[in-house]
Amino acid sequence: MKVLVIHGPNLDLLGKRETDIYGEETIEAINSAMAEAAKEENLEIDCYQSNHEGDIVDKINGTKADGILINPAAYTHTSVAIHDALKAKPVPSVEVHLSNIHAREEFRHKSLIAPVVTGQISGFGKKSYILGIKALSGIMKTAGRE
Repeated sequence: MKVLVIHGPNLDLLGKRETDIYGEETIEAINSAMAEAAKEENLEIDCYQSNHEGDIVDKINGTKADGILINPAAYTHTSVAIHDALKAKPVPSVEVHLSNIHAREEFRHKSLIAPVVTGQISGFGKKSYILGIKALSGIMKTAGRE
């Protein structure tokens, strides 16, 4: 089984930007930890990062993956296009966030993505991604996608 992992805008700056909120882990370290977790779950992951909404939509529309793990970052709160792309893709998907978006600024409390994904995990730093991989694995196995 294959999982597409999408990192949204500015996540390429992890470890350098607002480390008090997002931690000191780099995107490479997170991808490496996810790869180990995926291996334990007998999953293959394809990690992708973009700062461009249309590129993320194209990646979702074009994927042949069995599941999608997405941190839409700032697009969580603004992107109807990513919402629609995920809604149109008939695979399980999990939204993840490093920080607890519900404990931050008011505008971050509303996710346009949450209504069209299987579940949301936030606030556990790098572990949000690991929990997301494990959740997707269980969902896909239950759905008979293995």
